[in-house]
Amino acid sequence: MKALTFHGKDKVLYESIPDPEILAPTDVIVKVNLCAICGSDLHVYHEHEKGLDHGTAMGHEFVGEVVAVGKSVKKIHVGNQVMSPFTTSCGNCFYCNIGLTCRCIHGQLYGWRQHEKGLHGGQAEFVRVPLAESTLMKIPEGVTLEEGLFLGDILSTGFFCAKQAEIKPKNTYVVVGCGPVGLMAILGALEYGAEKVFAVDTIPERLDMARQFGATVINPSYLNPVDAIKAITEGRGADGVMEAVGNSATNKLAYELVRPGGIISAVGVCTDEHLAFSPTQAYDKNLTYKVGRCPARFMMDELVPMVQKKKYNFTSIISHLMPLSEGVTGYDIFANKRDNCLKVVLGV
Repeated sequence: MKALTFHGKDKVLYESIPDPEILAPTDVIVKVNLCAICGSDLHVYHEHEKGLDHGTAMGHEFVGEVVAVGKSVKKIHVGNQVMSPFTTSCGNCFYCNIGLTCRCIHGQLYGWRQHEKGLHGGQAEFVRVPLAESTLMKIPEGVTLEEGLFLGDILSTGFFCAKQAEIKPKNTYVVVGCGPVGLMAILGALEYGAEKVFAVDTIPERLDMARQFGATVINPSYLNPVDAIKAITEGRGADGVMEAVGNSATNKLAYELVRPGGIISAVGVCTDEHLAFSPTQAYDKNLTYKVGRCPARFMMDELVPMVQKKKYNFTSIISHLMPLSEGVTGYDIFANKRDNCLKVVLGV
């Protein structure tokens, strides 16, 4: 099969690798219809995360059609259209039972192989899905392939970010970073009842989309976000800040924006060695800091009914739709924010 594969810093190839096979009775094989490039993929692409096997199929966002099932799989059938979270999960362990499916003791992340162990990713013609019955979700009526693609990661992650911020109607909230996850966090905050959502970014097309989604935008190139938020909150700061980038600068800004007793909800993958603020600074603000991977499989169940209502045009953020064979170019466009890029989706 053809796949986009990792070959070191800033290098992916479109090449042939072996087709996946059923390795366990709980596996299925999915023929990928759509996949996407995620901001988290750039950590691999830029090799911030060391040790990934060269030749690993990239990606963790995909939807497709089941073409083979293991002998223990009864609830999913050949021909089903399915969507998947970015990690697999067993559905039975302690963490799955409390809704933290992203920390399943048997779970694996797509597109992550070290020492020939792990899972190939979904930026490929086919993908093997372990623990299929508890991982996959059949795409229900009223949900498009593109919406299913988003439910498996960026939509769930953005809404999880908003949920962690403990939205209350009359409070003031700020989203730092208006990439795909940040834009979904804006919609999540509004869906959960926020009346005032501000969005901080420096890229005009991302700010334009944030404005379309209902946020008041702040471009730090022209206006100091901390001064702007304090000016409308009697000098306190935001009640909650949703950080959707994941670096020291955005974490520091989130700390500066949040009021004493407020919440920072951080879902941006940060590879820095230390936080951008000290324990003393957190103590002096009575800060609540919530950080971590989204339990996407758990969130998918919650979010499907909302998606079916078509209240929001989530997929309007797709700026580039191209074939998998052009995925190397897609990575360059997405990584370097070329051509007003917001979200790259690849058809297979």
